[in-house]
Amino acid sequence: KVIWTLLVTILGYASSLPVGDDSICTAEELAKYSIIFTGKWSQTAFPKQYPLYRPPAQWSSMLGVTHSSDYSMWKKNEYASNGVRDFAEKGEAWLLMKEIEEAGEKIQSVHGIFSAPAISSGTGQTSTELEVHSRHPLVSFVVRIVPSPDWFVGIDSLNLCEGDHWMEEVSVDLFPYDAGTDSGFTFSSPNFATIPQDTVTEITCSSPSHPANSFYYPKLKILPPIAQVTMVKLKKTQLGLVAPYLNLPAKSNEIIDSVSETPLDCEVSQWSSWGLCRGLCRKTGTKIRTRFVLLQPANNGMPCPNLDEETGCEPENCV
Repeated sequence: KVIWTLLVTILGYASSLPVGDDSICTAEELAKYSIIFTGKWSQTAFPKQYPLYRPPAQWSSMLGVTHSSDYSMWKKNEYASNGVRDFAEKGEAWLLMKEIEEAGEKIQSVHGIFSAPAISSGTGQTSTELEVHSRHPLVSFVVRIVPSPDWFVGIDSLNLCEGDHWMEEVSVDLFPYDAGTDSGFTFSSPNFATIPQDTVTEITCSSPSHPANSFYYPKLKILPPIAQVTMVKLKKTQLGLVAPYLNLPAKSNEIIDSVSETPLDCEVSQWSSWGLCRGLCRKTGTKIRTRFVLLQPANNGMPCPNLDEETGCEPENCV
């Protein structure tokens, strides 16, 4: 009877643990963090097709959740949910919130939802607070890149628990992801649904490998971080209250721009056809072809070549 009781107790405890979590968190039950999102999307770091108006470069609000390992908001190389699709394409959070709430009905799936205000420029900061539980130590969130077809940044299932204690502070550089639901190449691409839907993929300086891609910088090895997130554990006061977090002032563009300067080479069109040969009969004439600038150079990139070319020819229609 004693062995049976012990077995039932062990099985009951095991069934209450997060599914698929290899390391059990034995830290204090609850911890609070301040989460600070810093946009680093500047024209200096990302000069190609940088959105200056209609709308200018900016960030959506942050939507995140703390959870156990049996829940996933989004995952690289897997298909985005309908909620993530709506958020990445249009910044609409209603369906994603509904998916999170439905997941919370599962045992130990979702502990808490958190959000932070949008940022009205490509550079700047926003922040909020979140709670993690010893059985919900993972953090996931998404922030939409605006404007974009379906691009976003975020974190998938970051574990803030290290065995018997919570991490005091963690910073993560963020890079752009494609939700796989829209086939646009540029920030301002019109809506063009991807059929069939593709998986979530990381956007790099060489992938998608297409010159029209707004993040295509073939001379770089890796893209500079487009954003960063920092999570700082809030300390408790003697009264048991959490010490308030003082929001950091937004970094100026000058400070952020000095961190990473991406050179952008000039891009020109193909040559036009040769024009008419002009000149006197029975003497060598000249004809001209032209091309135009597709992309102006920036940050000491390769300057533009000559835009017109002249060559000798024999005048036509001479009597």
